[in-house]
This record gives sequence, C-alpha cells and structure tokens, in this order.
Amino acid sequence: QVHLVESGGGLVQAGGSMNLSCAASGGSSSTYAMGWFRQVPGKEREFVALLIWSEDSTHYADSVKGRFTISRDNAKNTVFLRMNSLKPEDSAVYFCAADSRRVGVRERDWGSWGQGTQVTVSS
Repeated sequence: QVHLVESGGGLVQAGGSMNLSCAASGGSSSTYAMGWFRQVPGKEREFVALLIWSEDSTHYADSVKGRFTISRDNAKNTVFLRMNSLKPEDSAVYFCAADSRRVGVRERDWGSWGQGTQVTVSS
C-alpha cells in the first residue's frame, strides 16, 4: 500500500480559496489513480475528485465541478486539490485516496487513504 500524507487544510471565509496537497510514497510508482473524498461527522465519506495517473484524466462530483481542480506533480508524486469559491457546506475532513488498479466514487473502491485534513469554511 502507498502511504499518503495530506496537508493544507485550515479555516477560510466563504468565497475564499484553499489548496490541499497529498504526497504519496512507498509504492507510489504503481499508482493508477488518486483522488479526494470528504467527510462530515455522522455522514459517509463523499467523493470529491479523482485523477487517473496514466491518462491525466479527471472526474469531479457535481457539487464541486467548476470550483475545484485536481492536479498532480509527477516528479513529487503529489496530487493537489485547488478549491475556489468555497462554501460553508464544503467544510469537512478531506481525505486523499489512491489505488493501484481501479477508480470509483465509492470509498470501498480505494485501497489507500491518508489521515485527513480539516477544512472549515466560515460564513
């Protein structure tokens, strides 16, 4: 399993922007895809965005499409999530995910997870 470490969370006002990073190590060369999910207390982990490494193709949840951008730095084995026009409902713990074989929008589709980083958007 690849080891994932997120960074970049914090507090931001509504309408603001924030960048999240996720550094992969320990088997990252076999990564097929990386993605971002988010979770609020009492709810299931929700898909946000994914990037298929070999194709450089992306997919977004409807709730973030046009506001969030997922990108990567191959040399650093890092994936980013640029979040613009943030809303209070974007507040959550954001998790980075990776898998060596497949992608999907369900939590169980992914084999490796980071520890999560809190994003809080104030109104």
